[in-house]
Amino acid sequence: MDQRTPGADRDYSAALIIFAVCAFALALPWVSGHVTIPWDAKAHFYPQLVFLSKTLHSGESPFWNPYVFAGSVHIADPQSLIFTLPYLLVAKFIRDPGFIAADATIFVMISLGGLALMLYFRDRGWHPAGALLAGLSFAFGGSAAWRIQHIGEVLSLAFFAITLLFVARIFQRGGWWNGLLAGFFGGLMLIGRDQIALLCACLLVIYAFWNLVQTPLRRTAVPLVVALVAGLTTIAVPISLTLVLAEESTRTEIVFEGAARGSLHPAALLTAFVANLFGTDGPIAMFWGPPESDVWGGNYNLARNMANIYFGALPLVAFLGLGLAAGRAFCREMAPLLIGFVLMLLYALGDFTPLYQLVFKIPGADLFRRPADATFPLCALASILGGYGLHCFIADERKSFLRNALLPVLIIVAGLAAAVAVAWWKGRLWQAQMPLLLGSGLLLLALVLLFLLRRFGRQMGAATLLLVGGALTADLAVSNGPNESTALPASRFEVMRTDTANETISLLRQKLAETAGPDRIDRIELAAVGFDWPNLGLIHGFQHDLGYNPVRLSWFVDATGAQDQVAVAEQRPFVPLFSSYRSLMADMLGVRFIASANPIENIDPDLKPGDLNFVARTKDAYVYENPRALPRVMVARGAKQTDFDALVESGDWPQGFDPRETALLDAPGSDDKTARRPTSAKIDLYQNTQVRVSVDAPDGGYLVLNDVWHPWWRVEVDGQRSDVLRANVIFRAVKLPPGARQVRFYFAPMRGLRLSLRSAIDSFLSR
Repeated sequence: MDQRTPGADRDYSAALIIFAVCAFALALPWVSGHVTIPWDAKAHFYPQLVFLSKTLHSGESPFWNPYVFAGSVHIADPQSLIFTLPYLLVAKFIRDPGFIAADATIFVMISLGGLALMLYFRDRGWHPAGALLAGLSFAFGGSAAWRIQHIGEVLSLAFFAITLLFVARIFQRGGWWNGLLAGFFGGLMLIGRDQIALLCACLLVIYAFWNLVQTPLRRTAVPLVVALVAGLTTIAVPISLTLVLAEESTRTEIVFEGAARGSLHPAALLTAFVANLFGTDGPIAMFWGPPESDVWGGNYNLARNMANIYFGALPLVAFLGLGLAAGRAFCREMAPLLIGFVLMLLYALGDFTPLYQLVFKIPGADLFRRPADATFPLCALASILGGYGLHCFIADERKSFLRNALLPVLIIVAGLAAAVAVAWWKGRLWQAQMPLLLGSGLLLLALVLLFLLRRFGRQMGAATLLLVGGALTADLAVSNGPNESTALPASRFEVMRTDTANETISLLRQKLAETAGPDRIDRIELAAVGFDWPNLGLIHGFQHDLGYNPVRLSWFVDATGAQDQVAVAEQRPFVPLFSSYRSLMADMLGVRFIASANPIENIDPDLKPGDLNFVARTKDAYVYENPRALPRVMVARGAKQTDFDALVESGDWPQGFDPRETALLDAPGSDDKTARRPTSAKIDLYQNTQVRVSVDAPDGGYLVLNDVWHPWWRVEVDGQRSDVLRANVIFRAVKLPPGARQVRFYFAPMRGLRLSLRSAIDSFLSR
């Protein structure tokens, strides 16, 4: 049914205002500062935002990050926020963005996605109550609500809704400007470089092809070409950077068995009927839903909030009962979205269906590890289809209410019966009784609301919109409101404030200042202090040899054993080259201070008394000092060619190797054993993307900078280009002619990208 609602435009202004008020009310606990978005939003993304803001306001470049993993290619990291326009603007205009600014940004973006869907409804003259339902459910329901801490994925979903609006306008209105906006926002979506962006791009392709065969090409050709060009222009540099980094990183491929562990259990679909059926928002010890292995068995691995898809009682009834079961979702306009919904459902279920084995063979599918991530677009499509179902229900005068409501009632009864049966089957009926009662009540209220809308909705009054907006807002506030997965007290993250008085942070700052020298910038290691600690260096300005990021340079990981997190002791393994804190690699990295929530011998049992000096016991950690930490810059008198791969595997440094005397290179070098006059090296300037060093080497030698090597770094000696050598497995070096010299290392990612792409093209053509 593509029937337009007479007078719809007249009431859309009221609908948009009501949406804004409802969205603000639902976001208020966060934007008021009472709670804040926890987990990845704070441990990973918030430090990125603070780092970006600091660098922009200090006039530095954020393209290289020296504060985690002894240096990382920040410009190519999909989660660095450098190419994430909303957060880039926040960083540009707010000098010290706090929790409220960070949280408000994501709520503003997902709300803009909801508004875009409302405009999508308005363009078609559909009932504004349906538009309001779709917008609120999209923004504050489903995975967008339960997984709000996954900032990048939520942003990709928001840009999907905005892109859908302009893609639809291409086929409805034509116009090159719609193509330009569709391409631009689609590019911003793909810049997220996550699984949600990929899946949403597939949905947009399905939508475009469906409409392309039904729309005159003369009207759509120009805007579609403009959209393609605009999209490719937007994504060209970020995607190319990330593709090159992927080849150098530890996360280039995921095996099928590992990805399948992130499948959505079919029982999780019951959370569409009863939000907290499995105890998702309560204490974690009370959670009994899939994939909890003690209850469900199987080898699956999802956080509990990933298995919740509740997007509202009224949208559910409108979608399943009024739209799908009544056949309204099969109309020409909704068909591509319904097709997309089915595909996303099958994909989310992963290896619970045979489809995923086929999908996983598609190039690029092995870059992502959770088929359950498809619940993001799945819930978004359900919201749109639900809004359309409500529009049809209000506008259809041909059927009686009882005839319209029969299928919704049957579906509600079936869903609730299945939820009760599962709870009884797993012996958790007593635990699920309150969620079942609440869910039943909300679904019953949805039916009552449908009766009222059927009777009064066609009058198009503001009362109808207030009824829909108020009811859905109350539902989502109760069912999807702040919980342990999405909101924790802001005071819990005091250590992340730039002006924190945290005892451990203050002590580390003091100690680092005491040991700083002309040739020395010491590093620290925060070993198993807590989930929120590994990226604190981006906020507080100290350099960490580890960090929190799924993307890490492979040669650094091989040499140090760095994992993507170091929240607990098990996430700090040791490898042959970094076999202990009492190792030459630890010394060369300049790891001077180690902070651990446990006594250090619980993490490194190979330590002997006296290997580390105990400094202090703070509220958060035991703090130790490694007195053997080497300076950041050193002049080695000679060099020796070495097989780095063999060295990494064995962990056996050459006999008698002293990094202050010899630089090990993966290229030929000279190892002059004759006596040398004393040398010196002093750091004149240390910034993110450039390091200047004054060197006095009367007989020449090799300047070694104990920062992570990457091929996009360049070096000048007295203003003349030279070669950045890879030294001592992971560090940078440059050969020095005799005398006093000025050396400048600088990061040149664009030049490096061009060379990397040219090399890849030449390699491809030579096959």
